[in-house]
Amino acid sequence: MDFISGETFYIDKPYGWTSFDAVKRLRGVILHRMHTRKLKVGHAGTLDPLATGVMIIVTGRSTKLIEQLQAGVKEYVATLKLGATTPSFDLETEIDATHPTAHITRELIDSVIPGFVGTIQQTPPAFSACKVDGARAYKMARKGHEVNLKPKTLVIDLIEVVSFDPDLMELTLRIVCSKGTYIRALARDIGEALGSGAHLTALRRTRVGDVSVDSCLSIDQAVELIRNSPVTLPEEANSSQLS
Repeated sequence: MDFISGETFYIDKPYGWTSFDAVKRLRGVILHRMHTRKLKVGHAGTLDPLATGVMIIVTGRSTKLIEQLQAGVKEYVATLKLGATTPSFDLETEIDATHPTAHITRELIDSVIPGFVGTIQQTPPAFSACKVDGARAYKMARKGHEVNLKPKTLVIDLIEVVSFDPDLMELTLRIVCSKGTYIRALARDIGEALGSGAHLTALRRTRVGDVSVDSCLSIDQAVELIRNSPVTLPEEANSSQLS
């Protein structure tokens, strides 16, 4: 493997890990393998800690492709709990309000969903990595500060109802969308449209561009691959560039 020229890893990010955790884990193994302390390692598209699925990690010169890789269409499978809201729109924070759900039927859901397909305006969650006056929104939100974010234009190509459990008031959706879509914010907005509120209880990114989660490695598999593959060391890379 030539980590300086650039390698790409397709990872199935574990639940509870931040995107930085995944990058840090692979970077540490790579640096140890190369006997060096410096190498660019980055990821193409952040996943929330409570989400799992496709994450693309690149090294060396391949980090220049991050913007291109991030631009790929994303596919998610999301589970929403209807009738309750949280400040973060997911399980990171506790339920802050509950709402009636007796009026919610599959027919109502099918009538509401099409309103979120196409080019839409979406206000990002306060608990997000968006910056406000140079500070990350989630840091301000966790301190109890009010966060005002502007709506962004994005494209949702498809929302398909996978299942709806009227007893548990759980709605599972398959979503195909553009870069920059916050599925937590989509859960919030769908809940509001249903007149009940909602929050995200599970999220899995199943595709980024042409990369599906079925072709991804676990973190442990990626670590073993790095440890057991032939590696071009910095001195060898510099020598090949000069020859």
